[in-house]
Amino acid sequence: MASLSIEHLSTTYDHGRVKAVDDVSLEVPDGEFLVLLGASGSGKSTLMRTIAGLEHPSSGLIRIDGRLANEEPPRRRNIAMVFQSYALYPHKSVARNIAFPLEAIKMPAAQIQDKVRWAAELFGIERLLARRPRELSGGERQRVALARALVRTPSLFLMDEPLSNLDAKLRHSARREFKRLHQETGITTLYVTHDQVEAMGLGQRIAVMNHGRIQQIGTPHEIYHEPANTFVAQFMGSPPMNLLPAGDWLLGFHPESARLTEQAGLPQHHMLPVEIQQVENLGADALVYGVFTPNRTDLILKLPERLAEGLAPGQTRTFCVPDAQLRRFDPRTGLRAKD
Repeated sequence: MASLSIEHLSTTYDHGRVKAVDDVSLEVPDGEFLVLLGASGSGKSTLMRTIAGLEHPSSGLIRIDGRLANEEPPRRRNIAMVFQSYALYPHKSVARNIAFPLEAIKMPAAQIQDKVRWAAELFGIERLLARRPRELSGGERQRVALARALVRTPSLFLMDEPLSNLDAKLRHSARREFKRLHQETGITTLYVTHDQVEAMGLGQRIAVMNHGRIQQIGTPHEIYHEPANTFVAQFMGSPPMNLLPAGDWLLGFHPESARLTEQAGLPQHHMLPVEIQQVENLGADALVYGVFTPNRTDLILKLPERLAEGLAPGQTRTFCVPDAQLRRFDPRTGLRAKD
């Protein structure tokens, strides 16, 4: 296990004209599970590949457990990486796939067998050791890739969108496996994803990226409830935070913070007259699409299904949001005001 320190790291292409990673500084303590979250093109995968040594930084420092790693080749960094494609060898059995990194360092055969058996038991794939990757399901291939990465006992685990090829049910169970794996091994982990549900469910902390820069680092609670700027506010949440022009500020509030005035106490609440355009029933909840009538700003409100009964397009109803759940942003800079 190891800590990771990144200081003013940049990775550029096309003679510096394209900044894939732009002046990123980051401290990951030993044993932490940190999620790099961002849309496609935000720089998260390039940052991870630079840490792994697969890309060369244009400037900045990478320290692994205090050791400067900029010029070290990937094999010297003791990093295990799991890719979106899993990158399994199709002509090798599961056992040989898992054993491959140990064979590459010429570990004695008896030790390799012990290590393969240990990793296979950890992921519950002992019965699959003789099979080829084409005979496995997507979830089984993922477990093989994880076992192959873990068998080397790495200092750092780097995972680049490892669940994107799985269906929704398998992604849910795989998140639980990742949690269990981290609890059992304590290996420092960086996990790249564009999926905020994965990020919120897995990360001890989340680093939100956009255009090669880190917008905010914090716990899932901090990222969701105390966004640093309007980008983070509108990236997190499904639906994302509403932003409502109000004088010199943008007022932000999550869709689930709103209630009809007759369903909530009025003191210390902000009133929202809303012209309802559409009501979408999701089962336990309902989404109410409408416009804030004073300035025609689009809003999305989220109510428990039972509290949305009677709402219909064409109605104008007054909703309210507790003042304590409002966040103020500067419309020029996008930064959140300090309360």
